[in-house]
Amino acid sequence: MNRMKLVFDAKLENEAFARASGIAFLMPLNPTVDEVMEIKTILAEAIVNCMIHGYQGREDGQISVQMEYDETHRVQITVSDQGTGIEDIELARQPLYTTRADLERSGMGMTIMESFSDQFEVQSQPGQGTTVRMIKQLQFHE
Repeated sequence: MNRMKLVFDAKLENEAFARASGIAFLMPLNPTVDEVMEIKTILAEAIVNCMIHGYQGREDGQISVQMEYDETHRVQITVSDQGTGIEDIELARQPLYTTRADLERSGMGMTIMESFSDQFEVQSQPGQGTTVRMIKQLQFHE
């Protein structure tokens, strides 16, 4: 098992840093180009959701990204904030649903994360934040 944790301020300029750090952490697994693109997308969607929805654009919060993988190349990605939380998780998971239409958000973030994951789970409490956990099985190659 190999693990890492990254905690950073909810500033948009930190999204690329966090995404690149996550991919760099997975390089020993020799992921395919498609796997790299899918994980970059998962990370970007989860992190930007924390910024836009969790902290509603405020930059005073922090985001945590934790990743781990094992010898079978099973990757777990956990992204958390301590923001506003989600009132209705099932509604938030519906394609095209957004609470920020004013920002021209498509409402596809959770749908995209779920489609690129083998397992996808959301835990949230209003006023206490949200944690999104995704598992992705990478191909095993020499």
